Amino acid sequence: MSQPKTQTSALVTIISVFFFWGFVAASNDILIPVFKSALTLSQVESQMISFAFYVAYTVGSLIYFGISRWRKKDILNSIGYRNGLSLGLLISAMGTLLFIPAANNSSFPLLIGGLFIVGLGFSLQQTAANTIMIVLGDPAKASQRLSMAGGINNIGTTIGPVIIAFAIFGSASSASTTLDLQSVKLPYIALGIAFLIVAVIFRFSSVPDRIEAVDEKPTAASVQKTSPFAYPQLVYGMVAIFVYVGVEVATASNLPEFMKQHVGLESHQIAPYISLFWASLMIGRWSSAAGAFGLAQEARIKLNLVLPILAFSIFLLVNLIAGSDVTIFYNYLFMVIVLIAADSISEGKPVRQLMLYSALGIVALITGIFAEGMVSAYAFIGVGLFCSTLWPCIFTIAIHDLGKHTNEGASLLIMMIMGGGFVSLLQGYLAEDHLLGIQHSYWVGVACFAYLAFYGWKMRHLQFGETAVSDH
Repeated sequence: MSQPKTQTSALVTIISVFFFWGFVAASNDILIPVFKSALTLSQVESQMISFAFYVAYTVGSLIYFGISRWRKKDILNSIGYRNGLSLGLLISAMGTLLFIPAANNSSFPLLIGGLFIVGLGFSLQQTAANTIMIVLGDPAKASQRLSMAGGINNIGTTIGPVIIAFAIFGSASSASTTLDLQSVKLPYIALGIAFLIVAVIFRFSSVPDRIEAVDEKPTAASVQKTSPFAYPQLVYGMVAIFVYVGVEVATASNLPEFMKQHVGLESHQIAPYISLFWASLMIGRWSSAAGAFGLAQEARIKLNLVLPILAFSIFLLVNLIAGSDVTIFYNYLFMVIVLIAADSISEGKPVRQLMLYSALGIVALITGIFAEGMVSAYAFIGVGLFCSTLWPCIFTIAIHDLGKHTNEGASLLIMMIMGGGFVSLLQGYLAEDHLLGIQHSYWVGVACFAYLAFYGWKMRHLQFGETAVSDH
């Protein structure tokens, strides 16, 4: 089956798993206060929910890499991409089944184990899906296709908590966190059923089972190298993924405390600002995704203007329905305009976009560190705009020209998602008043962006398809 005939349907099918990742990851934030109250957990114990989920990515990637090395043959190249995606979904479905005995016995270890297994399945799915998205069409537009998939992921992060809260509490806006754990079972059983259905769909879908660029046409350089660690774009890229996920998670997780100390907001007033941070990722990804549709230049320019404004409007609408005063967010439109201009300048080229967005991220953080009030808050929130497309940029660059080592390289990149936990812990430690304080703790993010800009500069010689990524 030739790629041109299957590209559109395969693209639509593969994007569905991006939705699941966002749906589950954001829904974990609903489970934290629920489990904390129902099982009388400490704050540190409740944070094991997020830790177990994200560390599963690292463990899954290490298992993938270890088995591939032991068998001397890549797992996905052996079993096929469709089977790999289906297997990942089945593993995640098994994890959701643990919610039944966990809820029946009020067992926190079983609950954590269930989320860990869901994350293990996601690790295999991410390894396969990100690679397929890159090679499914024009290499020059790979990062834009990943941005489009990331935009779908953000739809999952937006509606996931609402649906889970409604299923558990009976109301999406309920402030109660006390309940019988039996009510947690239903939404996750439904999610497990959805995983099984999508697994079957993938098994018989048009998603490529083999990738020519990896299996049949390796480059001369890839044939000569016996390890993925021999590729500098991957080794530097692993650190880049670590610090990218780190600055994204750390910026958001430390934002509530900053808003309390320096903007004077109460805990119940902060949710719309956290929502705006994650909506900012959607805004940036929707803007960058315009180039993935293969439109004429004039149509693409119009779409570059319309999509980010539409995404911002969705944020305003959701918060208006939730009863928030959205007029206070109108000034943030300035940041959206800066994003639109940056996207136009980058022309969708991953290396140029990585360097430009990292520079803007540094400017935003330094502004937030030295400004006051809402100017500082919007500057920190704006980091979400400039983080939005860094994952696809880094991923595209890091696995470029790895040949037969592409899947192992992708697995190693997924492993580095652990940076979200480590960098946020570092910033949280430095945020103590006797150290840097919450506002100046954001220098950690500046250091992360500085490395990302360096990585872009280091890889400026790379070219993708017929379209050069840099001006050299």
